[in-house]
Amino acid sequence: MNTDSASTTPSYPLADLCVLADLPPRTVRYYVQIGLVDRPEGETRAARYGATQLEQLLLIKKWTAAGLSLDRIRELLRGEQAPVPPRARAIGSVEVRSHLMVADGVDVVIEPGRSGLSPEQVRQFIKGVMAVFAQVSGADAMPLADANSKK
Repeated sequence: MNTDSASTTPSYPLADLCVLADLPPRTVRYYVQIGLVDRPEGETRAARYGATQLEQLLLIKKWTAAGLSLDRIRELLRGEQAPVPPRARAIGSVEVRSHLMVADGVDVVIEPGRSGLSPEQVRQFIKGVMAVFAQVSGADAMPLADANSKK
């Protein structure tokens, strides 16, 4: 093992890693066994875990607390963007929607929760829609500026 990299890269035995991640050793071993967490360097009691494994454990802990399945967590850890199944709309449920009146008879409805857009992305989308409509119709894009000044 290179001593230079060992001094700059943190390395933890299983017990220390479990304290940092606030998880039992059995859970950590299980996550390694099923491939959610990278294997440690070394074997048995000499195994050392690094910052990568700690980060993976903290993400897994956060996502399991949010109710995600281990299969979904595996997809997220691999960087896969598996589609999020839409939630069934229940009677009495509340949805927040943004209605953009582009022009008389032209409305755009945005459901940020279902679209997966952040507030900044919604603002960019609205600006883009208004700019395209102004370009297509030859209309003045002034109402968008008025809408932004009212925020």
